[in-house]
Amino acid sequence: MKTHERKVGTVSRGIRCPIIRKGDNLAEIAVNSVLEAAEEEGFQLRDRDVVCITESVVARSQGNYASVEDIAADVRAKTGGQTVGVIFPILSRNRFAICLRGIAKGCKKVVLMLSYPSDEVGNALLNQDQMEEAGINPYTSTLTEARYRELFGTNPHEFTGVDYVAYYRGIIEEAGAEAEIIFSNRPETILNYTDTVITCDIHTRQRSKRKLREAGAKVVLGLDNILDAPVQGSGCNPVYGLLGSNKATEDTVKLFPKECRDLVFDIQKQILDKTGKHVEVMVYGDGAFKDPKGKIWELADPVVSPAFTDGLIGTPNELKLKYLADNEFATLSGQALKEAISASIKAKDNDLKGKMASEGTTPRQLTDLIGSLCDLTSGSGDKGTPIVLVQGYFDNYTSK
Repeated sequence: MKTHERKVGTVSRGIRCPIIRKGDNLAEIAVNSVLEAAEEEGFQLRDRDVVCITESVVARSQGNYASVEDIAADVRAKTGGQTVGVIFPILSRNRFAICLRGIAKGCKKVVLMLSYPSDEVGNALLNQDQMEEAGINPYTSTLTEARYRELFGTNPHEFTGVDYVAYYRGIIEEAGAEAEIIFSNRPETILNYTDTVITCDIHTRQRSKRKLREAGAKVVLGLDNILDAPVQGSGCNPVYGLLGSNKATEDTVKLFPKECRDLVFDIQKQILDKTGKHVEVMVYGDGAFKDPKGKIWELADPVVSPAFTDGLIGTPNELKLKYLADNEFATLSGQALKEAISASIKAKDNDLKGKMASEGTTPRQLTDLIGSLCDLTSGSGDKGTPIVLVQGYFDNYTSK
């Protein structure tokens, strides 16, 4: 009897679902959307499929929003509302502009310190060649706004066309605060201007906070410390505060979703009850990948996945097929090569770390890899697929 051999590996499907509003039963909607898609398109769920839900609809179902006034009130209460240093923000109308408006409304003066030649995720204020031609050392040199303009002029963003220096100054001044802009890559530089600081970097924030405290800062906050509790009945995020927030309207932000582990386990259980299949479930945000042309690292969220089921803990444990084919089995071909490689996969160790046969495989967290796949599948525009079903991700060359 001929054994069936699967011809397709990993498949990523965007799943359409209704527009999610505050208070909606997201678990029920997600389960029904996946099962209806399977029936409509003629595919079946399998054990270890992964149901992935974008953080945006999770936060929306939670009603996790805050206004500019909420941000201002929290900043005023935590800083005293006088001169505040705001350092290392990313250059983004979607991610930071509304946060900056709220911060500026909550104090009298903002000293905005921008990293250069680019922000933390790769949005450039100028290019490396410009900096080198001007003889500027980004590790030691502090530039005023006037000096920046003198040396580099106007540098609109490659993709958006926005001059972020002028744009951020305008936001601060329109909010009623005085603005001063400087450029430095050393957190301690801001203490020459004020001892009260909000550090806005995402993935390096703990280092920045430590450096500021060691240098004698009086008040040290991160974006994760702003709206880490409700203000005037607002939404909040106890772990990440304003980190991971997105512009909702000109006056509000949608915060990163609050605790949502219950959601992923609920979806997992409902699918098991309805189909008998044990799927994994995760909430995903930005993918962790870098654009080779614009040099922008996509990950503006504090993590790729704020919640996931236990089967997604860890990293891949894979052999490199081309290594086996070119080295251990270089003399084999055809069916003999296939059988030899299949036997190696079946006999592989549970932990291949440090083994030559795994060299070149991706040592990233499963949630970062799958979340990146989902982010690319769902996109950030009008595809209308906030749920992604990933099938066959845990298959290998021997899977039937």
